[in-house]
Amino acid sequence: MDFTFTEEQQAAVEAARAVFSDIAPDRAPSPALTPGAVAEDIDRQLWHELARTDLLGLTLSPDHGGAGLDPIALCLVLRESAKVLARVPLLESCAVAMAIERYGDRTLAAELLPRAGRGELILTVGANGRSGHDPAELAVSARPYGAVTGVGDGETDGPAGGSGWVLDGVQSAVPWAQAADRIAVPAHTAGGRPVLALVPRTRDGVTLADQVSTNGERLAEVRLEAVRVEARELIDAAGCWVWLRSLLTTGTCALALGLGERVLAMTAEYTGKREQFGFPVATFQAVAVQAADRYIDLRAMEATLWQAAWRISTDTGGPLPAAGDVAVAKIWASDGVRRVVQTAQHLHGGFGADTDYPLHRYHAWAKQIELSLGPAAAHEEALGDLLAAHPLG
Repeated sequence: MDFTFTEEQQAAVEAARAVFSDIAPDRAPSPALTPGAVAEDIDRQLWHELARTDLLGLTLSPDHGGAGLDPIALCLVLRESAKVLARVPLLESCAVAMAIERYGDRTLAAELLPRAGRGELILTVGANGRSGHDPAELAVSARPYGAVTGVGDGETDGPAGGSGWVLDGVQSAVPWAQAADRIAVPAHTAGGRPVLALVPRTRDGVTLADQVSTNGERLAEVRLEAVRVEARELIDAAGCWVWLRSLLTTGTCALALGLGERVLAMTAEYTGKREQFGFPVATFQAVAVQAADRYIDLRAMEATLWQAAWRISTDTGGPLPAAGDVAVAKIWASDGVRRVVQTAQHLHGGFGADTDYPLHRYHAWAKQIELSLGPAAAHEEALGDLLAAHPLG
């Protein structure tokens, strides 16, 4: 399999590196020293710079002012963003924009997507459900209402008279919700069909309660009580939520890879300078073997990431649905990034816990990424279900 990147994808990487080169991982206060969230808002300066360099519209079509690239290009940029712990909703906003363009109402797409590409509109998504353990779409119900008959009785599976929908439920740990203009909320209809509602944050019936992530970022519990959305604000196309969740999971794997690569580079630099008994500790066999094992983890994370991104980008068939490749990538990303940061802490000794040194920040972000959208065990279970349903051989 050839994972050679196109010239356009490589150009996106170079542009991302130029933008992120000025970003320091300690730009925000340390999560270890800050009660609550480390900041009230996203990194607006960086967000505007991403918009200026057209990286926010990277995966949008030229019709909406974008470059028309694929999820692989997005993952390449996300990989670079994680190396500096970029505090922006790059994954969430770009992924939701792609879902809108792929599955959503054409007029709504024309209204929202050019603004999203220019950084004027921020999108996020609730993908964790009420507790993070059950499918996110089960946490919110969507029932139709009609223009003449009033609120529907929930017995139908579509909007009466084409009028709209009413949402009730809770999505927990929604990233960047307080800064977002619209929140993509997965929900289920009376018939059990998954749908995706694009809810304005300020819509009547939407309330946000602050939550804080492991890495000190501001999340929100989004509660919806009889929230009305227009028919065009709800995407009910088959496969939309499954595709978006797969893209979010794959993007999370890209973040894990970029973070792990940066941490291993920090470890190599430190052990190459730190001396014991007159020799750099990097020359000791025990240190070299542990670092080599983590390098192998990163290469496995990389191979499985590009396999998953390629399946999502091309809709290519295979012995398993694309969800199988996504599950394998997330298994490696969750376990691999945890092993990388744990080994880095061990090889740094006490210096790794120094809050004036950025390694502890990467450790907190790695734990957040590991558990985001399900830990390795959850994806192992999903992979097992897929293998049972699609026997190989």
